[in-house]
Amino acid sequence: MHTVKRTLLVTGASSGIGRAIARQLLCLGHTVIGISRDTRRFVKTHPGFTAVALDLAKLDDIPQVAKQIQSDFPALDGVVFAAGYGQFGGLEQFSYQQIDTLMHVNFTAQAFLTRALLPKLKQKAHANLVYIGSEAALKGSRNGTIYCASKFALRGFTQALRDECGKSPVRVSLINPGMVDTAFFDTLSFAPGKQSGQALLADDVADAVVYILQAGKHCLIDEINLNPPNKVIEFKK
Repeated sequence: MHTVKRTLLVTGASSGIGRAIARQLLCLGHTVIGISRDTRRFVKTHPGFTAVALDLAKLDDIPQVAKQIQSDFPALDGVVFAAGYGQFGGLEQFSYQQIDTLMHVNFTAQAFLTRALLPKLKQKAHANLVYIGSEAALKGSRNGTIYCASKFALRGFTQALRDECGKSPVRVSLINPGMVDTAFFDTLSFAPGKQSGQALLADDVADAVVYILQAGKHCLIDEINLNPPNKVIEFKK
């Protein structure tokens, strides 16, 4: 098992899946840089954690922030892309701006940040890029035109990037969770069931991230699909 302590960047680290990932990595003794749109959401301090403010919808800010992170943390050798949000409905219910923002945050920002960090990551002895996708990347669904498109785009991106990085030390992995019981659903009209086994927990996804990071240098884990044993969708009144 790969037990070397790492320096890892986690996007969306202030809530949900990203927060669970950051917490587990810190518990394992890794150094974590957590990206969030609002760093005031990090209410507790930890000696191994540094918060960085970045709004992923503001694409022009990404290259400079990435450059500063690699300057401040030259040991950075892994990134977990956990940021994203959901918006659902028929295509005609979306404004043009909403389409643009959803695609920016869920896909284009991930590509920008990867582009900015990749050259130096390729210089490492071993590096990981782990993307949190979605079951929505596996099959299109009603009311999911734009959300599914953003996740399909991310999946295609990781597949191609994995091939591009094949002769480098960079390992590219994708995790596609089903419904996870987090605040992701607070603003949506539906949510996963609350009984045990009806939804994944954020720590389930974090476990998969740790599994990928602990794999040996000779091993590439390309894609993991996660689902609860008894998926239930509940619609809010």
